[in-house]
Amino acid sequence: MLTRLSRPRALALCALPVLALLGTAALAPLPFTLARPGMTADVLGKEDGRPVITVTGAETRPTEGQLRMTTILATGPKADVRIGALIDGWFRTDRAVMPRDSVYPSRGSEKEIEQHNLDDMKQSQNVAVDAALNYLDREPGSVEVAVDLGDVGGPSAGLFLSLGIIDKLDGDGSGGDLTGGRTVAGTGTITADGKVGPVGGVSMKTQAAHRDGASVFLVPKAECGQAEAERPTGLRLIPVTTLGGAVDSLKALEKGGKVPSC
Repeated sequence: MLTRLSRPRALALCALPVLALLGTAALAPLPFTLARPGMTADVLGKEDGRPVITVTGAETRPTEGQLRMTTILATGPKADVRIGALIDGWFRTDRAVMPRDSVYPSRGSEKEIEQHNLDDMKQSQNVAVDAALNYLDREPGSVEVAVDLGDVGGPSAGLFLSLGIIDKLDGDGSGGDLTGGRTVAGTGTITADGKVGPVGGVSMKTQAAHRDGASVFLVPKAECGQAEAERPTGLRLIPVTTLGGAVDSLKALEKGGKVPSC
């Protein structure tokens, strides 16, 4: 025998599975990472008392201004991120909610993931040297370049390491600095032939750059929208797709020429 339910009772019964699902989601860890602005480092200067870039086998020039690579500080790859924290992160401008796989693309233990990121940084350093020497038309191996960024992992400092090497060896090519004496920050991967690639957490990196005194931020062009969405007041965004384009933009900025914008 079937019994007809009243509308309120029917709605209440239908809501039970939804409430159960929400309750489970509130208690279960979710595949997201919470990020916030991390440290920045001037690749033209020192980090923990040691030069970030050391060139041997060629004369280097003194530099003015700063070239600051930027980072994010994210919850660990095995951290339990729950729905309450995600909701809080979505409504804060100093936090970003990111898919965990976009921050930690490798699988394995925390130690294995950390080593993977350090290996990525080491590979990025080698490629950054090649990109800079290619830009300057110098033969690979014509100079030795050592890079020391401590335990910073990942490939996103590649562009700025290349710019730092170019500034130390050649400046703007006319006796001046690439920075024009400014504090320039940014992010981006690099390939040996000078292509700039996108990275994660750009909106958090712009905030880190502004916090540490940058007035200009070089951003991979594909991520202009994300950078613009949370751009701090007074921070100028310059989109880049190649190492050569980044150098040209910095030169134009100093000379009052036309500079691309997001």
